[in-house]
Amino acid sequence: MPLQQGSARARQRTVLLVGIAVLLAALVLAVVLASLLTHGRHEVSPQMLKWKDRGTTKNLQEVVLGRCYNYITAQHPELGDKDCLKIWESLKDAFIYKNPCNITPEDYQPLMELASHPIPCNKSLFWSKTGDLVHRYTKSNQNFLTLEDTLLGYMADRVSWCGDPSAPGINYESCPKRNECESNPGSVFWKMASKMFAEAACGVVQVMLNGSVEAGAFRSSSIFGSIEIFNLDPDKVTEVHIWLMQNIGGPQSESCSGQSIQRLINILEERNFKIICEDNYRPVQLLQCVHNPDHTDCRLCTNSS
Repeated sequence: MPLQQGSARARQRTVLLVGIAVLLAALVLAVVLASLLTHGRHEVSPQMLKWKDRGTTKNLQEVVLGRCYNYITAQHPELGDKDCLKIWESLKDAFIYKNPCNITPEDYQPLMELASHPIPCNKSLFWSKTGDLVHRYTKSNQNFLTLEDTLLGYMADRVSWCGDPSAPGINYESCPKRNECESNPGSVFWKMASKMFAEAACGVVQVMLNGSVEAGAFRSSSIFGSIEIFNLDPDKVTEVHIWLMQNIGGPQSESCSGQSIQRLINILEERNFKIICEDNYRPVQLLQCVHNPDHTDCRLCTNSS
């Protein structure tokens, strides 16, 4: 009997120990799950979010390096001392492994310094809502440069990039739009590059605006209206020429006497600039007419003697 009682007690102890172990395991699991769920509710990491804009351009490094080398060797050999590898590294360092809503101007400062170059006087051409037309014009007329014709703008034009705190540090799926967060990599880059481009302008500067935009050709919220116009230096810039272009066939929403243009002129006059505004600047209008030569807007005036 004592032997049987000892065996029974041993079995009871074993069952009790197993029960305690199972209970402890269940408690640990419950704590871990609760911690994960709480963390998920309160700290959604940026890599979990799906942004509304396109993701980082595929092969971004090759695209940027290729454009950089093309710019300094084929297009502007006078800039041959620029180090494209360092320029790429400084661009990558500005955003890789970073929350794409927390980018600062300081992130891009090394890039701006590495890629900046002088802009010849009388060549600066600013624009708003005329992107395709203005770049067709600068391609056909080498006397003018837009931001996208500088090294910085040329490398970054129509490409996208943003970081991700988790590996591989770059988000190729989606990037935030400006209305999702102001301090995203693209917005901060273009604001800084635009400010630098405006500060470098000297002599006569040009701005091409769209007179067919129903809301008005000049918008205070645009890059030109909020950044470039206020970073032109009155001590370096002698005149501002406004080219107000309307689409061939209209609509003719605004002319040089229009409300938004008068607002622009007032801002420029307050900053002591001389201004000339011209409706449908002829050299640019002729370029528009290449695509629609038979339209009445494209008929050349003829004088009969």
